[in-house]
Amino acid sequence: MDDSVATEREKEASAYLEKHKIFDLMKNLTSMLFFYRPDDPKEFLIEKLKQLKQARDSGEKAPSLLSHSNLDAVFGIVDPANERHVTFAQYKQALISLGMKDINECPDGVNEDKISYDTFITEGMLSLEKSSATYKQP
Repeated sequence: MDDSVATEREKEASAYLEKHKIFDLMKNLTSMLFFYRPDDPKEFLIEKLKQLKQARDSGEKAPSLLSHSNLDAVFGIVDPANERHVTFAQYKQALISLGMKDINECPDGVNEDKISYDTFITEGMLSLEKSSATYKQP
């Protein structure tokens, strides 16, 4: 097979993987496996895939490794003085460090460089939902 055919096939494969969010799906499933360490990993994965399908079909939240309490804990780390707000840079870095890609670049408080606890949690949960819903097309 010549290089042009191989390159075209690679492009098609890459586009397919990106369109269907396969890398995000595998990352999420693998992370859940490592975190929960179920006795029956195959059955666990089947159940998580069923939950994703149900979430897709019903509009419910997709299964995720992180939760509101995780975001609350992270906020506490970036706000050790308990001021109940963080800078935009802290907000963004905290969410990126949790593996979130689709972060609101203009959350409430960005102009004052004070992102409140409520905004941090709300935006974090929205980003978490987007990253967990690997079935949604871009």
